[in-house]
Amino acid sequence: MILIVLGYLSGSWLAALSVCRLAQVADPRFHGSCNPGFSNVLRLYGPRLAAATLLLDALKAVPAVLAAKLLALPIWLQGAVGLAVLLGHSYPLWHKFRGGKAVASAFGVLLVLVPSVALLSAVCWALLAWRLRTAAAASVVSALIAPIACYWLAPEYVSVVGGFSLLVLARHWLNIRRLRQGEEPNLRG
Repeated sequence: MILIVLGYLSGSWLAALSVCRLAQVADPRFHGSCNPGFSNVLRLYGPRLAAATLLLDALKAVPAVLAAKLLALPIWLQGAVGLAVLLGHSYPLWHKFRGGKAVASAFGVLLVLVPSVALLSAVCWALLAWRLRTAAAASVVSALIAPIACYWLAPEYVSVVGGFSLLVLARHWLNIRRLRQGEEPNLRG
């Protein structure tokens, strides 16, 4: 239970806010897509601040999830800790439950629990983002690929990774609608 709370608390720290504050630029929650995440920071402030946001949002997942894994907790409990990180990022108490889409945080969780799936998903995301120029499309497809890859690479984690994917897909439902209508902003702005 303590690790689940720790997961939520670490997840609820939104790296984009700290990165933008340190860089002395405007809060990304009030500009662009109003999302405190990698792609909005990239469109607003460029690759340097976006990379810092991505790295920190992924790393914040590591302490609680790694503790759960090192303690050899049951897989469902490791997944609960990881899900707590994602829920903290998506619905942070301190920011009126308005957070990010949990893609970078999911990468951090997967990197600890199933590194091969995390790396495969990241490569898919990068290739799709480069080719399609939309973070949302890359995120949605990568979220769909992750449990399939997990079935192949780490079948004992399929249900856990499937749960993470469902959350990421749910957080992207507006993006999916905009993609279907051809209105989703690209990564260039």
